[in-house]
Amino acid sequence: MIALRELLSNRIADALRAIGAEGDVQIAPAQDEKFGDYQCNAAMAIAKKQGKKPRDVAQSIVEQLRIDDMCELPEIAGPGFINLRLKPGFLAKTLMDVPAQAVEDNDRLGLPLAVTQETIVIDLSSPNLAKEMHVGHLRSTVIGDCIARVLEFEGHNVIRENHVGDWGTQFGMLVAHLRRIKPDVADNPASLVIKDLETFYIEAKARFDADDEFKTEARETVVALQRGDPLIRKIWQAFCNESLRHCHEIYRQLNVRLVDRGESFYNDLMDDVIRRLERLQRENPGGAVRESEGALCIFLDGFTTREGQPLPMIVRKTDGGYNYATSDLATIVDRVERLHANRIIYVVGMSQKQHFEMLFAAAHKVGIAGANIAMEHVGFGNVLAPGGRPFKTREGGTIKLKDLLNEAVDRARRVIDQPPTDDSKRPTDLALSEKDSIAEAVGLGAIKYFDLSHSLMSDYTFDLEIMLSLEGNTAPYMLYAYARIRSIARKAGASPDARLTEAAIALEHPTEIALAKKILQFADVLQTVSRDLRPNVLTDYLFELAKAFSRFYDKKIGVRVIDATPESIRSSRLRLCDLTARVLKLGLHLLGIETIEQM
Repeated sequence: MIALRELLSNRIADALRAIGAEGDVQIAPAQDEKFGDYQCNAAMAIAKKQGKKPRDVAQSIVEQLRIDDMCELPEIAGPGFINLRLKPGFLAKTLMDVPAQAVEDNDRLGLPLAVTQETIVIDLSSPNLAKEMHVGHLRSTVIGDCIARVLEFEGHNVIRENHVGDWGTQFGMLVAHLRRIKPDVADNPASLVIKDLETFYIEAKARFDADDEFKTEARETVVALQRGDPLIRKIWQAFCNESLRHCHEIYRQLNVRLVDRGESFYNDLMDDVIRRLERLQRENPGGAVRESEGALCIFLDGFTTREGQPLPMIVRKTDGGYNYATSDLATIVDRVERLHANRIIYVVGMSQKQHFEMLFAAAHKVGIAGANIAMEHVGFGNVLAPGGRPFKTREGGTIKLKDLLNEAVDRARRVIDQPPTDDSKRPTDLALSEKDSIAEAVGLGAIKYFDLSHSLMSDYTFDLEIMLSLEGNTAPYMLYAYARIRSIARKAGASPDARLTEAAIALEHPTEIALAKKILQFADVLQTVSRDLRPNVLTDYLFELAKAFSRFYDKKIGVRVIDATPESIRSSRLRLCDLTARVLKLGLHLLGIETIEQM
């Protein structure tokens, strides 16, 4: 499968060179299909530079445009828009070039790997180990996983780093509390099991606030931890391992892979970062790195306080302690120098926007990351409870993520267990294990899809009723669309394994042509998601594809498929069904959602 917009862009670029006007080809999908499939707006910008009439420039471009094999005769509209409409014959040939699926779980639909392979580090999920994962960790986890899947699909070396919070003063309190309630943990750390981390944290905090002797013990414990006391470190490690066990139960349920990298991993490297900065300070007194009120800071152009004063990034506090900026600079050193990353992506909430802007600017300013290292912050909004309120329990605590996931699966299972209505085509002979796997796929898929379908920067309301709806842009609708297409193939006696690879594709009916165009937009969509890191572009596309198929299969406005005649037309339409299902399956997989064959 080829990227149509990229192919058209290359043809237009050739035409621009032919008229001596190299530059941005400015091609985009047409806003209204009555004007065609794509629109090129390059003529207006070129005309302004050359002092010519836009329509004259557009005519010059069209005269040099070698596009007869792909498009109907280009049309010039308005002040100089060039409208392009793809030929049905070209669409059919391009679809027929999509290879058969050789390996069941490795269907690439003929999509090529990226020309330039990069090493990309994605910083995702990143919970604090002192508490259970809550709904606030959902977005970082599923957004990061989706971005990683798309980039991995392109062939990049993607390193998924879970930058967990396992360091700091609160761990003195937690380790001290652990020693008191489980004194044998140092002798047998593998035996440590904490059923409820949230309760454990609350108990430790209550003891810290009420007991001065324990407060002193906690503070001495954190000093011992930071100095590397073997016994304290052993207990601390046991606590971290147990906390991570809770996290990985959720990661397994969500089918998310990652590598744990605690803040402690970079502890020694933070000293190295400070040494590098002190050297820069000595070499260039009064430069970007200098002291301010006893703190070591990096001063960056363009960052000021509300009063207009320079806003420094503090990397060593007045008391000599380090902070998040120090730790984050250390992670960049590690990712650039040890992992050899070309691109570093941080999937962290929008509240940290300024921090990452300053972090990236500082890393470039002090030479920790060269100009060739791309660093991007994928910010996102909050998950809200119904009514737009913050997500809290009745007692005011944070709702655990595992409880929400389990509730989604339970609700999906209750729907599956309901007897079908008279007009329902839902299978009734499902085995218990099939019902469990369907409930898991639908319930978890509903949460993931709903999250990913929203614009990253907007907040959204967590509503299981909407998430589990079979109507609208939801995972159940998409999973049903896929299962429905597979059922069509079964009824037609066309096994998915056969792939109908020998059938010629003929596109005559408007719904056939529209479906073919939508299928072939998949490559463009993946390129957009990879470049802009916006999963909702993929969910919007899959929804539009499912709707295009629904119109194609509709008895009133679409075409006959199973009983179509002659056989060549029947085979052609069954092949369109198969291609649609394969795109849906791959697209949902890249979202982290696995399909089911019947629903």
